[in-house]
Amino acid sequence: MTVLAVCGALLGTLVAAVATRASAFALDTAVHEWVLDHRPAWAQQLATIVTDTGSGAPAYALAALAGTLAQRTAYWRDALAGVIALATAQLPRTALASAVARPRPPSADWAANAGGWSMPSGHTTTSMVVALLLTLAVHRSVHGRVRPILLAVPAIWATAVGLTRIYLGMHWPTDVAAGWLLAACWAAAATLLVLPWRRRADHALSMERQYT
Repeated sequence: MTVLAVCGALLGTLVAAVATRASAFALDTAVHEWVLDHRPAWAQQLATIVTDTGSGAPAYALAALAGTLAQRTAYWRDALAGVIALATAQLPRTALASAVARPRPPSADWAANAGGWSMPSGHTTTSMVVALLLTLAVHRSVHGRVRPILLAVPAIWATAVGLTRIYLGMHWPTDVAAGWLLAACWAAAATLLVLPWRRRADHALSMERQYT
């Protein structure tokens, strides 16, 4: 509840600040201008590869993998659960983007193709939600010395995806921050909704095993 309240308040404040401005924040424009001056061709290519993993088929494939690893019951059903979980995050993201209707940076500055409104960043939100699903899967299914490393990998990947959106010139830094905050709100809300159900299901399964 605390995480949801804090992240929701931060996201609401950021959205309200953007809605009352006719131009980007000074921080946004400063970072954007720095990026344009420090973007060699090889770095653009690398950033494009990373950013492409944060949305579309790769992201949903990773969500399906997370669902499978987290449950390990009926694989097709678990994979579908991961895909549905990711899809539920797209609803508030799309609604918020339409409500804010923030323009992207100038298209002449983009190093790749982009579409839709700027805030919150879709790739950033999607990749961070996938990272949270993967982290849950690792927490539930992996043990031993490799576990801390595998727990860190999804967050590092999602952070990299978010940063590439800025580096490729398609989003302002505050768009990416909004995406991370929205993903945190989604995770906190999902936990509040799913955790009680999960505890009841685990208790029922335990009781069933006890009496069989």
